[in-house]
Amino acid sequence: MGPIELKSRIYWVGAIDWNTRDFHGYSTPLGTTYNAYLILDEKNVLVDTVKAPFYLEMLGRISEIIDPSKIDLVVTNHVEMDHSSSLPQIVDRIGNPIVVTSERGQKGLVKHYQRPMNFQVVRSGESLSIGRRHLTFIEAPMIHWPDSMFTFIPEDRVLLPNDAFGQHLATCQRFEDEIGDEVMRHAAKYFANILWPLAPLIIKKIDEVVKMGVPIEMIGPSHGLIWRKNPSRIIEAYLDWSHGKAEKKVLVIYDTMWGSTEILAKAILKGLIEEGIEAKLLHLRSNHRSDIVTEMLEAKGILIGSPTLNNGMFPTVGDFLTYMKGLRPKGKIFGFFGSYGWGGGAIKEMQRFLESESFEIWEKELSVQFVPNTEEMKRAIEFGKEFARRIF
Repeated sequence: MGPIELKSRIYWVGAIDWNTRDFHGYSTPLGTTYNAYLILDEKNVLVDTVKAPFYLEMLGRISEIIDPSKIDLVVTNHVEMDHSSSLPQIVDRIGNPIVVTSERGQKGLVKHYQRPMNFQVVRSGESLSIGRRHLTFIEAPMIHWPDSMFTFIPEDRVLLPNDAFGQHLATCQRFEDEIGDEVMRHAAKYFANILWPLAPLIIKKIDEVVKMGVPIEMIGPSHGLIWRKNPSRIIEAYLDWSHGKAEKKVLVIYDTMWGSTEILAKAILKGLIEEGIEAKLLHLRSNHRSDIVTEMLEAKGILIGSPTLNNGMFPTVGDFLTYMKGLRPKGKIFGFFGSYGWGGGAIKEMQRFLESESFEIWEKELSVQFVPNTEEMKRAIEFGKEFARRIF
């Protein structure tokens, strides 16, 4: 696949990683891309680079358009290595271009690569003329690193926001309208597992971009497909997700040792459904934690079940709660259930774990010793019904 022209003399020149299956503990069964963009004008600009093993792939695409030595500026929107680790190589190949980045970006690049570069530090609202076009920079600290920034091309109404609005998805297509609504599922997973803890900052940054008063016709993120048909839909989705907009939906998330906790989970599910609630059963060893977190985006209620092991929660439950707690999903109500043999402990440990982060926890719990009997099964069904009534 060669370079792709997005608008007149603006090209995608990134790389496709077909084989990666894990990104910081987030499953990527369909791989990912590292997007870089080449802008041709009186000054030629490369916006972002790619992960170092894919340097030659990017260089090949650039070389199909121009001699890389004719690039004048390299914009680094974000220091993280999946976007910057080939920067030293492309700087050497070009021959000392100006490297445009934020103040924190400069500090991060110096620390990472321990070498001199011809830096130009920019701040929010500053613009650089590159000929017919201007590049306007919007600092976006903590979306999702302190150094992050967006690059906007007002003449073409193109926003290059690095890690915002992306997806982990390797395809032959480059635009979101080429795969249809499926793109939103990938975008939701990306938001839930990477950007969810930054929701308050995302709301403020979107407001800032909107107040610029220039319609955005295209969004070129640094992972996945480019939004060209209706970029406002991903902006609106980010606002919904950031505000915690939820459906009338409950997730029952659990693991089980000898089947007792699973029996309870299915009975609870029955109660939820009988109460008219959309509900989903998610076994922790059958579903990747990053996919479960994605399901949480649109759910209001979360019920988590664990057997007791060594006076505490089951290891897979602890793994999931650790991962989820770091994402700080707000606006959810959590409840707990479980089974035990000679001594309990799992429910109390789960509660303590989430109370430390001020999650909203339902005061009621369901705990059963050994295998649930008929009466305990009725209690589990009623537990599901009561939870439904509590949150809806």
